[in-house]
Amino acid sequence: MKKIPCVQAATGFLLKGNPMYDVESLCREYDVDFKDMTIAGQTFRFATPQTIDRFIDLADITHDFPLWAKIWKASWLLAENVAGQPPDATQKILEIGSGIGVVGVVASRFGHDITLSEYNAHALNFAAANLCLNQCRDVKIQKLDWRHPDLKETYDWIIGSEVLYHERDLEPLLNLFRKYLKPDGHITLTMGVRKGGVIMLDRLQRHFDLTVKKYTIRSEDESTRILCCSMRPLSSINT
Repeated sequence: MKKIPCVQAATGFLLKGNPMYDVESLCREYDVDFKDMTIAGQTFRFATPQTIDRFIDLADITHDFPLWAKIWKASWLLAENVAGQPPDATQKILEIGSGIGVVGVVASRFGHDITLSEYNAHALNFAAANLCLNQCRDVKIQKLDWRHPDLKETYDWIIGSEVLYHERDLEPLLNLFRKYLKPDGHITLTMGVRKGGVIMLDRLQRHFDLTVKKYTIRSEDESTRILCCSMRPLSSINT
């Protein structure tokens, strides 16, 4: 395999003890598939795990289930949304729950200043390799635990797909938004339509001016409804 120039990781964050993690490294450590996708008129290739078996805790399959290992339709919609926004050199974007890096790769290709963040070490490896695979440069990758966030700057735009999956994550996310969203910043979250997510959106309305749009993504064998949620903080969230 031809070696592809790698992206430098964010200061203080190392992948496998090395600030670079490329496609060759990924293929040596994991069983990898490659998926081609067209997003906003451009073609991308993403490395994905062939299976999720090695990432599942057999003693408790619900513990840290590898949701990151799938390319969600909500991620595709968020990538389209970001690609459709004109890049602004003064605007810093933070993606939370970046998974294998689909949205971050697309955002970088379309000229945005984006930092990818994830907690799972395997997901971070795939995200770094996918940045290399798509020849994205000057992109930061940040390990981020929502319950104990430790970021060095604030952001104009925080984005995420399928992050409102577990109700236990709602309060940590609110705390993260309070600390790291600029007062005039905004948030975009995408998610599939499900009862638990709708309940969490209802709770978010106490803190945000919330606008929700519903989209239907159709493929050959199914249709999937996706919500795109745009939020600006009410004065209470930053007090």
